[in-house]
Amino acid sequence: MLVFLLKRIGVMILTALCLSFMVFFLTNQPAMLEKVAKYEGNSRMSDEEVALFLKNNGFERPMFVRYGEWLGVLPGWTRETEARTFGRCIDSGMDPAEAPSYCGVLQGDWGASRVFRDEVSSLVGTRLYMTGKLMLWVMLLMVPAALGIGVLAGMREGSKLDRSLSTFSIATTATPEYVSGVILISVFASSAVGLKWFKGTATAAMENATFENFFLPVLTIALYGMGYIARMTRASMAEVMTAQYIRTARLKGVSFRNIVLKHALRNALIAPFTVIMLQFPWLLNGVVIVETLFNYKGLGWALVQAAGNNDIDLLMGISVVSVIVVLVTQLISDIGYVYLNPRIRIS
Repeated sequence: MLVFLLKRIGVMILTALCLSFMVFFLTNQPAMLEKVAKYEGNSRMSDEEVALFLKNNGFERPMFVRYGEWLGVLPGWTRETEARTFGRCIDSGMDPAEAPSYCGVLQGDWGASRVFRDEVSSLVGTRLYMTGKLMLWVMLLMVPAALGIGVLAGMREGSKLDRSLSTFSIATTATPEYVSGVILISVFASSAVGLKWFKGTATAAMENATFENFFLPVLTIALYGMGYIARMTRASMAEVMTAQYIRTARLKGVSFRNIVLKHALRNALIAPFTVIMLQFPWLLNGVVIVETLFNYKGLGWALVQAAGNNDIDLLMGISVVSVIVVLVTQLISDIGYVYLNPRIRIS
């Protein structure tokens, strides 16, 4: 197990480096850097002024060098003028002689947000907590409901209950979050129908989450992921119910309830476990839409703001955190699958 974990962690680090470089490369194209210069200066800057700004801020050097500085494996750039000495690792008011040579991600310096005027590490931590709270309630609603629907449908394959629950599962999966979110707001939070049961915005939920202001965004994300898990659970349960050992239990006179709970259920939940863990990448996509729709200022909302305002450091920070979340959940999925299925071995 230890060797397996070390190999997987090595692959995860390599994957994170490759993906972070891809994001860095895309966000540091000349057109993006020109927008950054005009955002910091003014929109009427000439090409010469843009070039001077990029030179003074270290953007004119090769891509791999700047990526190494951001990562913290290469020393940060410095510039000397007659008036002062400034650079990547020299903060305002700091003595250049006391400034560190390396100031990248590995040293805990994620840069500063040009939009929010705050440290990226602080912003990402705060927004990640907000999104984590939302994801927790989504999983608590989505997973039990999806497993229940899938088990009920798989127990009675081909019945009216099975067809009804399968239709519901397909409908929820086929409906994107921005559609279901707008429908839920129109029905339950606006005067269009008159059912003002919930709030149409989740801004207040950041400080004080209640059932009234937090249920609609949770339900919007949960509905989309619920259908896929339910369908996988239904297929797994239907397959298990036709297995030879289930037939043998029936011939021995074991009650249907005991057959389901003691024999079929555990084996039927092996495949859905992997699907549940792999829902996190999909849920991260949904969070971007739902947080923007309900004005819930979590990680997805911050990503939209960073992308819309060419906030390179914040984009990089959110991208790296998202990659780490996805890779860690996949590792947990692999380890959990081994323990749930005795037929699988690490080797």
